[in-house]
Amino acid sequence: MATTMTTTMMLMLLALSSHLLSVSAEEPKAAVSVEEGLGIDVTAAPPSGDGGDAVIEEEGEDGNMIALVGQKDNPCVGKKPLHGPEEGDEYFKNVQCIEAGVKQALEQAGANVTKGYNGEFDAGDRVPIVTSYKEAGLCPVNVHWHLGAEHLSVGQFDENGTGPTTTRRRRRSRSMLAYDDEKVRLGFQCNYYNATDEKFTKPFDWKHCEGMQVGQTYEVHWPHSAAGMCGTEWQMQTPFYDGVFCKSGIISLDPLNTFQKIGVQAQVYTIVNDETYYNDNLLNGWIEYPDMDVAKYTGSTTGTTRSNEICSRFTPITWQVDRKCHMVSASSIDKLCEDMKAQKADMSDDLHAHGARELVADQFAADNHQRLH
Repeated sequence: MATTMTTTMMLMLLALSSHLLSVSAEEPKAAVSVEEGLGIDVTAAPPSGDGGDAVIEEEGEDGNMIALVGQKDNPCVGKKPLHGPEEGDEYFKNVQCIEAGVKQALEQAGANVTKGYNGEFDAGDRVPIVTSYKEAGLCPVNVHWHLGAEHLSVGQFDENGTGPTTTRRRRRSRSMLAYDDEKVRLGFQCNYYNATDEKFTKPFDWKHCEGMQVGQTYEVHWPHSAAGMCGTEWQMQTPFYDGVFCKSGIISLDPLNTFQKIGVQAQVYTIVNDETYYNDNLLNGWIEYPDMDVAKYTGSTTGTTRSNEICSRFTPITWQVDRKCHMVSASSIDKLCEDMKAQKADMSDDLHAHGARELVADQFAADNHQRLH
C-alpha cells in the first residue's frame, strides 16, 4: 500500500478543500444551510413543503425525488450538501470520473473485497476506521439495501451466484432485473440458492417491506456518522445523507476527517423462509457472527447513479464489509421494515431494494484495504 500521495492526488485533495472552504458567508436565500452539518459554508437543496402532515420532497438514494411526510420538526431534513461556493453550482452532484485523463473524484465504492485484493487508487495517508464504529464514536443513522451485492467477494457473492432470477454475466456488466415496474440493476448473488429446497422458494407474506423476494440476495448498508442525532428519536433518517450530516462542528474538510467520522457497515444476505435464521434487531447494525472476516477500506457513496464513468463526490468515507454471505429469514427483514416504519423520521423510501452500482474498477478502488479480525 502506498504511504504517500501522488502529486496529482494531493493537488486534487487540496483543490477540493480550497473549493469548499472558499464559500461566501452570505447564503442564497432560496437554499437551506447545512453549515451545521459540515462545519463549512455549503448549501443543501431546499426541501419543498412545510412539514407537519404536508409533504416535503428531497432527492432519494436512487436520484429520484421522494416524499417525506410529517417532518416539520425533523432537525435533519435538508442537511445533504448540494451546492459549493457559487449559488446553484451543484458541486456535490456526481461528476465524470475522468476528464482529459485526470481523475475528478477520490476513491470510490463498492469495490472488490476478496481477501488479498487491493485497489490501484493511491489513498495516500488515508486509513479507514479499524475499530468498531461504536468505539470510534459513530452511530447508525440509516439502514437500506441493494438488489444483489454491490461488493464482490469471490466464492461468496460473485458472478457465479444464483437466485430466483439468475443472471450469469461478466463482473462489470449492466444486466438489469425488472422490479416493481422499474428497471433496478441486479448486483452479484450468493451461492446458497437451491430451487429444490423450499426455504429458498416458499413465498413469504410480506407485511411491511416492499418488493422483496425469498431466495434473492441483498446487500444491506448501515451508514454511521459521528454527526448523527445519536441516542435521540431523530437518529435514523431517510435519505441517509440527512442523518450523516445532521449535527454541527464534527465533520470537517480542513483538516479532512470524513473517513474518520463517516462509515458504512455492509453485510450480504440470501433471504430464506426459515425461522432458524431469525434475528429480531437489524435496525441498529449488522449481525455479529463468530470469526467474521471484515474488509475495511475508504471509498464513496454507491447506488446506480454512479458507475465507472460517473463518480460520487461524497468521498472518502470508511467501508467495513463482511466478506461472507449469510442466510437470514424473511421475517427478520420484515421486522426490520416494521421497525423502520416506527421511526420518527419518514423512512418509507428505504422499505424496498435499491439498484446495485456496478463493481468499481481497480483504478478507482483505494489501495488501503485492511482486515478487521
